[in-house]
Amino acid sequence: MSARVVITIALRARALRTVCFSLSDAASARRLLMPARETEAIILKTFPLGEADRLVSFLGRSSGRVRGVAAGARRLQNRYGSTLEVLSHVQIWYVEKETRELVRIQQAELLESFHKAQSDYSLSTGLAVISEISELILPEHEVSEPMFRLILLVAREVERTDDWALPLSYFVFWTVRLGGWLPRFDRCVVCGTPFGSKPALYDAHQSGLFCEKCRRPGMKPVHLEARNLAERFAGERLDRIEYEKSRQASVRELREAGLAWIENHLERRLATRELLETT
Repeated sequence: MSARVVITIALRARALRTVCFSLSDAASARRLLMPARETEAIILKTFPLGEADRLVSFLGRSSGRVRGVAAGARRLQNRYGSTLEVLSHVQIWYVEKETRELVRIQQAELLESFHKAQSDYSLSTGLAVISEISELILPEHEVSEPMFRLILLVAREVERTDDWALPLSYFVFWTVRLGGWLPRFDRCVVCGTPFGSKPALYDAHQSGLFCEKCRRPGMKPVHLEARNLAERFAGERLDRIEYEKSRQASVRELREAGLAWIENHLERRLATRELLETT
C-alpha cells in the first residue's frame, strides 16, 4: 500500500511539473515575440552595423522614434534599395521583442523619395541638420504627429526649391516652438521692456531675448525684420512663403537664434551645424 501511494504521488508531481513548465514556456514566448508592426515612417539616420547590416533610426507616425536592425542592408544586392536614405518617406514593417532594445526591420517600401536633395552636397547639409536635431530631441517610442508632419513638409520644400535656407529656418523655428523653448519676440525676458523697432539680443547659453539695457557680452541681434518673419512662420505654411533675397539676413538671424536655443536645451553642440558654414 505504501509503495503504491508513493508511486501515485511521484506521478502526480511529475505531471504538475510538466504543466508548470509548459505554462512558463508559453508565457516566455509571449513576452519574447511580438507581432509584426507596420507604420508610415521617416528615416532619420543609419549607421553601419557589423559587416552587412545597418542600424536604422526612424520616426514612425504611429510608433514614435524607434531604432532597429536592417539585416543585409549594406550588401550590394539587398532588398532595401534606396529606402534607407536620410529623410526618405517610407512604409516600414518590423518585429520587436521585449527583451531587446532594437527592433528587427523586415521590410521597407519607399513612399516618397528626396533623391535630388539627398544626392546634392549643398542640399544634403540642410537635411543632415534636420536629421540630427530630430534624432536628438525626439524621445524613443513617443508619438509626435506635429514633428512628423513638420519634417515631411520641410524635406519636400528643400527638394522642390533646391534650397535649404528658408525651409531649415522654418524647421528650427517650429522645433523650438513645439519644444516649448520659444521666447517672446516683443519684449525683454529680464525687464519686460518692449523692443519696438530696436534689435532684440540672444545669448547662446541662455534662453530668451534681451533688450539693450540687459545686454551682456557676446550676445547677437535679432532685428525687427527677423522677428516679423517669425510671426509669418507662426501663422503660415512653409510652402506658401516665398523666399526673397531681401530676406536672406532675416532668415539667417532667425535660424541661428533657433539653433542656439536648441543647443542650449540639448547642452551640446550640433555636429552638423558646422556644415552649414561651408555651403
